[in-house]
Amino acid sequence: MIIKGSCHCRATMFEVSQAPQTVTQCTCSFCSKRGSLWAYYIPSQFKLITPPNKVSFYQWGSKTVKHGFCAICGCGTFTETPDWSTGEPDFDNPKISVNSRLFDDFDLDKVEVVVIDGKNLW
Repeated sequence: MIIKGSCHCRATMFEVSQAPQTVTQCTCSFCSKRGSLWAYYIPSQFKLITPPNKVSFYQWGSKTVKHGFCAICGCGTFTETPDWSTGEPDFDNPKISVNSRLFDDFDLDKVEVVVIDGKNLW
C-alpha cells in the first residue's frame, strides 16, 4: 500500500511503501518546535518524487541527522538518520524518518503515538 505525502505547497513530494504501525513524537527542542510525528522507514521503502536538489537540509549539533524541509513553504518533510535503536548511531543501517503529518489521504488518528524523551536523550 503506497502512501503519498507532500509539503503544504507540494514542491516536495514523496512516497512510502507502507503505512506506519506507530509514529514517534520526540520531545527534543527541534522536533517539539517542528511538531512532527515521525514514521520510520529503511531507504528502500522511501521514494523522493521531488528532484533531490530541490530539497533543503538543516543539520544541527553533531550534524549526524539531515533534516529535510521545503525551501518554499518551510514544512519539515523527512530526515536522513542513522538507526538509533541501540542508543548509539548505527551508520550501517540508515533510516528515513518521514513527518507523517504530511501524508496525503491518510488517517493518522488511527496510528499509535510513541513518545520518546529526546529532550533528555541528546
